[in-house]
Amino acid sequence: MKKSTKFLNKKKISFLNNINQQTLILFGLIIIVCIFSDFYFKNSNLTVPFLISALISFIITFFSIPNLKKIKIQQIIRQEGPRKHFLKEGTPTMGGIFFIPTGIIISNLTYFNNENYKIILTLSLLIMFFMFIGLIDDLISLKKKFNTGLTSNEKLILQFLISLIFIIICAFNNYIPHTIQIVNHSINIGNLIYPLGIFVLLSESNSSNLTDGLDGLLSGCSALIFTGLAITIAIENQSINETLAPFCIVMSGCCMGFLFLNKYPAKLFMGDSGSLAIGASLGGIALISNNLWSLLIMGGILAAESISVIIQVSIFKISKRITGKGHKLFLMTPIHHHFELRGNKESQIVGSFWSITLLLIIINLIFLIQPYILKFN
Repeated sequence: MKKSTKFLNKKKISFLNNINQQTLILFGLIIIVCIFSDFYFKNSNLTVPFLISALISFIITFFSIPNLKKIKIQQIIRQEGPRKHFLKEGTPTMGGIFFIPTGIIISNLTYFNNENYKIILTLSLLIMFFMFIGLIDDLISLKKKFNTGLTSNEKLILQFLISLIFIIICAFNNYIPHTIQIVNHSINIGNLIYPLGIFVLLSESNSSNLTDGLDGLLSGCSALIFTGLAITIAIENQSINETLAPFCIVMSGCCMGFLFLNKYPAKLFMGDSGSLAIGASLGGIALISNNLWSLLIMGGILAAESISVIIQVSIFKISKRITGKGHKLFLMTPIHHHFELRGNKESQIVGSFWSITLLLIIINLIFLIQPYILKFN
């Protein structure tokens, strides 16, 4: 009995060490990319903002956990979810209200005197309002002691109103170009960019919300995607490079600082207040920097999570109408739950999704630098 207990303890320690190694590798990889960018690209300043934001985010979030436990801000697990998730019941949640404002404050203080500061301010308001929508949803969920707070329609209406206001502000200030950049091709879509912009903000925020279902999944993927956006903007050498690229890397740092506490087994969840804000910030940055195509590629995991839900619901409803009995393509959606129910470990799924996100970012960068390589040759 003692031997089996020792074996299980050793296995558990080895398993946790592996997760810690994955997180440190991710952290180190982003630092290396930032250092390379600062060395190679003119006016690039990513390494210091990333390290500072990651450190501050970690410290603030770490010291918030005991306070959240005191006032019993704890995660409520949905009944229809995987059984293993019931072990997470009682874990503090709403971590988004700590690391999201951290990124906003650092960005605003750092770039207050920058000529493009108004863009930072506009994005900051968008992110904060989406965070408040998530906060309301989290608080109602806690009050009801049920996994859902706002109804889908209520949440969608609030998201639509904030997105509309953001798009109107951007339209009056000419922040959003009327073109979509796909590799080295530019497609002019005129005023259609505005309804498309609203769709992007709604879809990106809800995709991020759906992705936030496993320990470290969204926070790790987000840290990578924000970094990918920063490098993409730096390569394109846009006039907003000195503002938006550091803004992206500050958000990446805040996600990374949070990840150290959110990795398996999570000491804290971000809640809707974090996931909705992350999606809105990704969508807003992509719109202003004209990187919707790049975001679609790099955020492939977020899109897959959302698409899996749409496919599942559609197949179930159509099959029920035709045969009288609903059929499912996946064991459960979003798709990360499908892999869980197939017997894959949570950390394996998260690590695989991080790797896929990294691969998609590399693919995007290859497409991006290809015209420069051809021109050089």
